[in-house]
Amino acid sequence: MTDNVLTRRRYLAVFLPLLPAERIRRSNAAPPDVPFALVEKVRGAIRLAALDASALKLGLVPGLSLADARARVPELAAIDHDPAADLALLEWLADGCERYTPMATTDPPQGLVLDITGCTHRFPNGETGLASDLAHRLERLGLTARLARASTPDAALALAEFGGTEVKALPVAALRVEAETHLALRRAGLKTIGDLADRPRAPLAARFGETLPTLLARLLGEEDARITPRRAEPAIWAEARFAEPLARSEQAIEVIAGLAREAAENMSRRDVGGRRFEASLFRTDGHVARLAIETGLPTRDVTMLLRLFNERIDYLADPLDPGFGYDMIRLAVPVTEALAPEQLEMEGGSTVEAEVAALIDRLSTRLGEHRIRCLQPHDSHIPEQATFERPAQDGIHAEWPKPMEGEPPTRPLQLFDPPQPITVIAEIPDGPPRRFQWRRNSHLIVRYEGPERIASEWWRRKDGHLPGKGGLTRDYYRVEDARGHRFWIFRHGLYGTEKASPDWYLHGLFA
Repeated sequence: MTDNVLTRRRYLAVFLPLLPAERIRRSNAAPPDVPFALVEKVRGAIRLAALDASALKLGLVPGLSLADARARVPELAAIDHDPAADLALLEWLADGCERYTPMATTDPPQGLVLDITGCTHRFPNGETGLASDLAHRLERLGLTARLARASTPDAALALAEFGGTEVKALPVAALRVEAETHLALRRAGLKTIGDLADRPRAPLAARFGETLPTLLARLLGEEDARITPRRAEPAIWAEARFAEPLARSEQAIEVIAGLAREAAENMSRRDVGGRRFEASLFRTDGHVARLAIETGLPTRDVTMLLRLFNERIDYLADPLDPGFGYDMIRLAVPVTEALAPEQLEMEGGSTVEAEVAALIDRLSTRLGEHRIRCLQPHDSHIPEQATFERPAQDGIHAEWPKPMEGEPPTRPLQLFDPPQPITVIAEIPDGPPRRFQWRRNSHLIVRYEGPERIASEWWRRKDGHLPGKGGLTRDYYRVEDARGHRFWIFRHGLYGTEKASPDWYLHGLFA
């Protein structure tokens, strides 16, 4: 029985053999007309980690000590190896590869893998056209690259790294196993993948390790270990490609508007709205600029989205730079929620909730998502656990009990964390407070209301000492001093039954 063509996947791998050295060349940090090596300290010795093309032609190899290398090539220049910078360049390249497929990932230290299944129809000659376009772009960036295609990522990577068109002709080094296993395979006379392909897998596993048959099956295309993309594929997206790159940011905004309308129509058909929108602007030099906005309520209002995108652009720390122009723009909606048709007011216009949500979205986009906060109610009778502070875009659906008209609030808006200890004078030990001292200031109480008794959570032990750490009962009082200041204080523990001498705390201030 043959495989179903529709379910067969195709992968494109990129191997950059001179990535560390070519990164130095790109940054203009390489010495002119002199072979150089990137070096690192290994067990106290300085060894070559990578070499440029001219040093490789002179017979030097990675792993050689710097002293031995300079004995052979006295003019060899040495530069400290920076794996983090190499990885950053690899990630930057993977960003640019998302113009071909959203399913792209890195294979450090020198590889990229793209799942190009269903993504080749935009290019003449299909897979060949896509691979040629990518190879041309890498060449323009000054990078040496080897590309290969296969039905599994392991096979594509092996073909790209070791060259050739046939997996069975590759050396056993293409198997990603430990060096001891490679040595054992060569000693057994097994030099190529073809030498292993026709042998029974059970004896191979018993002699060379349990992982060897699995890795071999992936190389031969018998098993497909799917790649994990750097970014999840969005539920809804739209993109535009240009034969002539866009040279102005204003043109890019107009394209984003058209893509937003296309995405809105798609969302309307699915009865959903977006909560997060991401615009990716691909420059011809490989750089990708990303703009992201979030909304408190699901929406497909194109006018509002454009206003938020303009807000984002206006307040960017690093303004958009089209460079030599954008040749592709993609708008993705990675987060969606159900959105039924909106009920309007009788006189027309949107509801109050939508207007508040739109205001919060604009402020959050302009000032930052975590700058605009709100208090989210929580199902707990313990005051410090009854509300939590969250970004306003996450909490605009909260419904608070409304106090009676003309009545003061029963609790302060902000609480001290932890509660502030105070010294209280009361007429009787379990009576209301008459005077208290806080931060060296004495306050004479002229009015009070309470107590409001808040029992501990029944599953906690009644041996706590500090507020919030035990199970003592609290008696809360709303008090006002002679100067008109209002406080929320409590006695921690019932006098005589839970504690011989209960402590007092100030938990909040009323406005």
